[in-house]
Amino acid sequence: MESQRRLNWFRRLALAGALLAAAVVVLGAWVRLTDAGLGCPDWPGCYGHIYPNGGGKALHEMIHRYFAGTLVVVISILLLWTARCRKDPGQPIIAVALLFVIVCLQAVLGALTVTLLLKPLIVTAHLLGGLTTLGLLWWLSLTPPTTAAAERDTALQKFALAGLALLMLQIALGGWTSTNYAAAACPDFPTCQRAWWPRMDYRDAFVLWRGLDIDYEGGVLANPARVAIHVTHRLGALLAGSVLIGLGIFTAVRARERRLARAGRLLTLAVVIQIALGVAMVHWGVPLSLATLHNAGDAFLVISIATLLRALRPALGVPAPGSPAAAISVVPLHRADTSR
Repeated sequence: MESQRRLNWFRRLALAGALLAAAVVVLGAWVRLTDAGLGCPDWPGCYGHIYPNGGGKALHEMIHRYFAGTLVVVISILLLWTARCRKDPGQPIIAVALLFVIVCLQAVLGALTVTLLLKPLIVTAHLLGGLTTLGLLWWLSLTPPTTAAAERDTALQKFALAGLALLMLQIALGGWTSTNYAAAACPDFPTCQRAWWPRMDYRDAFVLWRGLDIDYEGGVLANPARVAIHVTHRLGALLAGSVLIGLGIFTAVRARERRLARAGRLLTLAVVIQIALGVAMVHWGVPLSLATLHNAGDAFLVISIATLLRALRPALGVPAPGSPAAAISVVPLHRADTSR
């Protein structure tokens, strides 16, 4: 069927966009961790040029911008595709429109990241926007389930949404930790500064807005405030990790569908890997390679929970087993099979 063929190509393009979005997220972390966020002090060019013109840090920043610009093109094509094929059965519309709005906001946040001198609130929002973009593209690339036995589990759906909310909050805490240069504030684990509850300054740690014309490269907080941020991130990891591992195991055990069970196992694996990377970062003193992998772990977590949520969402127009609509639809399908 022609409409189904177009939808399959749409999903392939969304998958390409998701892989590109994952690369943009990792490259953004690489730029931040190499202190290259101000490698190009203007936007969208670099020292007035469309190519790097200012050393290694400028090259890092412009590579990230090239990938992000390509991603904008891919999402624009998806929007035009959706507008043209909006009457096709199963063609997503709202999610694509939301995706385009988010990527436009991402462009604005990217510009503000430079012009506001790496303000932590803007950089953290930019990270969340990038991961939201990745999650939506991955969601659009997946084929919705055709049965709804396990997918109609309301308790599991609520559990998954709670897990998603906790994950985004924890990622925001991670972004706040990174943008305030607090990742190395606790060089030991499981203690911090060789104490279970070190000296911390929460009053200064979570001030979201400190005014304009402040250069945040290298951070502006004193050590007690950075320790407070780091410890909060660890406590958040303990809470979010426990909930997400519980969600993954609960899903894998409870699911009737093989696809949903696999999604639960994938989420559990992603959480375990991310926690291991976090501990390894502290143990080895936050090396660039592990810090970048830790951000890639965020992308893996978003992909994993998007996969689980997609498996919980039945296909449009497919009735749940046991419903009157399902009972009616069984007869013609059965006759069609026996007539062959």
